[in-house]
Amino acid sequence: MDKILNYAVVGLGVGMSHCRGAAQAEGARLYAVCDLMEDRLAKAHEEYPEAKLYNDYDKLLADPEVDIVSVCVPSGMHAKLAIQALRAGKHVLVEKPMDIAVDRILEIEKVRQETGLKVGGVFQNRRNAIMAPMKQAIDEGRLGKIITGAFRVYWYRSEDYFRANGHWRGTWEYDGGGSLMNQGVHTVDLMQWLLGDVASVRADAAILDHKEIETEDFVFATVKFKSGAIVLLSSTTCAYPGISTDIQVIGTNGTIFVDGDRPVVWKIKGDRMKEEEKEIIDAFAGNGSAAWADPTLIRGHSYMVQDMVDAVRFDRDPMVGPMEATKAVRIVNAVYESAKTGKEIFFD
Repeated sequence: MDKILNYAVVGLGVGMSHCRGAAQAEGARLYAVCDLMEDRLAKAHEEYPEAKLYNDYDKLLADPEVDIVSVCVPSGMHAKLAIQALRAGKHVLVEKPMDIAVDRILEIEKVRQETGLKVGGVFQNRRNAIMAPMKQAIDEGRLGKIITGAFRVYWYRSEDYFRANGHWRGTWEYDGGGSLMNQGVHTVDLMQWLLGDVASVRADAAILDHKEIETEDFVFATVKFKSGAIVLLSSTTCAYPGISTDIQVIGTNGTIFVDGDRPVVWKIKGDRMKEEEKEIIDAFAGNGSAAWADPTLIRGHSYMVQDMVDAVRFDRDPMVGPMEATKAVRIVNAVYESAKTGKEIFFD
């Protein structure tokens, strides 16, 4: 497809990162933005004066020039707005999580099949530089049988963070959870992407620090995989001032430990173990992010926007479709169910 695609973004919180991605994307342009808050529209207009401004989503969808819509509203509204866009003939990229309920994501998939349009989800951490060699090493069996590991999200969010933008964060209706569904869902996605199908979860959750939220700000879970691996999953938004996200995968022939996007340990059995570890650590030493302390520093949306644009241009599937997006949400909701009931939750 030679046409320059017209990209629109609804929801100008995290959606501003989608705007930047669309403005930079090859084969597309930022055509329109939409938000109910006039100050957000004014800020977007200041940064992208050529983009059309909408404060009515229906009017945005009625614009025949719009080709793709990024849905960046509160998580509990994702499916509703995504389906509206599909029904209006627009391709859709949906912020994480694609929705807070698996059945709603499955409804997106149903409408996607009916319309033949493209639907992508945002799990940009799969594109972190260290993830490609890490996944390759695991998939090739270089670590041997995976025995255990840890996926830990130690972030910080202030009370003001939850009060902002209508106080939707930290609510069950619109956020679908707390530290795990909002901040930790990326790491849950990486966990299942790296290690495969989950067999069961057992979890505890609590509100330890924040006073104005309904959902948890701390989760501690044991995740058993169908492969036999047993892994620790934990998340919090109480870790002042925000520490890191670390991932450890331990097998019979090797161990990989990643802090953010920076390898700390890379020991895989073989004659070149020390040399390989040094090469890997040196190659990725400059990687990192402070997103665990400041959500405005989250990066990577440009990858997902470009992937979505390319999916439309070249008629291929986006990197993360609805069925793939259900996996992390299913795990997160099982963690919450276990924490609520005190029972181990088993997967089919």
